[in-house]
Amino acid sequence: MFDAFQIGPFMVWTHVIFLMLGIWLATEFFLRLAQSAHFPLQQFLEWRWWYVGAFAIGGRTIAMLTEYRVYLRHPLQLFVVWDGNFSFLGGVIGVGCVVWYANRLSRATFLQWLDVLLPAATFGLIFDWMGRFFAGQHYGSPTDMFWGVTYDAMQVRYAVPIHPVQLYYALFYAMLTFLLLIVRKHAKRAGGETLVGIVLASVGVMILESFRGDFAIPVFATTFDFILLVLLFAGLGLFALLEVRMHQRGVIAYELVMAVVFGGYLLLRPMLPLETMEMRFSQLLAVLALLATVVYVVVHRRWYPHL
Repeated sequence: MFDAFQIGPFMVWTHVIFLMLGIWLATEFFLRLAQSAHFPLQQFLEWRWWYVGAFAIGGRTIAMLTEYRVYLRHPLQLFVVWDGNFSFLGGVIGVGCVVWYANRLSRATFLQWLDVLLPAATFGLIFDWMGRFFAGQHYGSPTDMFWGVTYDAMQVRYAVPIHPVQLYYALFYAMLTFLLLIVRKHAKRAGGETLVGIVLASVGVMILESFRGDFAIPVFATTFDFILLVLLFAGLGLFALLEVRMHQRGVIAYELVMAVVFGGYLLLRPMLPLETMEMRFSQLLAVLALLATVVYVVVHRRWYPHL
């Protein structure tokens, strides 16, 4: 395990080294993809500090949420920003928010920007997960496979060989990045990279998270919950497509029906005798990301048939 090493009086965290390398290479990759798509790059110089701030705040916030128990026990740890606890994916989400705001008046739609941002994000995640492997973060569950690894560290609760799930993720995102470049070369409509990337990433997270052995936020869901989620996103997509053609009363009626149906289910759910299954919070987020992306791409292509 190489969680950290010392250079003189300074302690250098291994995950931070890989994270900085991933940020640098992913940024270069993103700018090259944006340039090849003929997107204006001047706004990146004008908004550079917004991007830096959004990346830092988003990455730190998501990282603290995933390990909220540590910060509840030790609130002062919130201010120890040099501890290496950072989420690259959270930083990408922050950058995505600034990209949307900075380019809301440009000719390129947000989905076209996502097609550029997503391959760069998956590329950066390769280095993020490699850093987590060497630091012993987000480790796997016990395994009898010959490639299992053993950590001698306080934060790893297993003294037996465990799945190197971080390397699984790194390999998965490397293959996904390569696939997205192929999709980008052959895609004829906007949203090709985003749709393929988010769908495959969501499926990958659902599978790979089952090999995780560290503590996580548990979520208890039922099969009917997922059916309602599908119907909810389908209803939102239909509403987005029909809103411009609906009268004001129709819009209000549609929103009221959606609120009554899904709000009523949330109120009645604790009283229903439904069998629940336990999953990790990241798996739930993967399902939500998949559904939201499918709806967004379909609606976008209906709104912009020429893209």
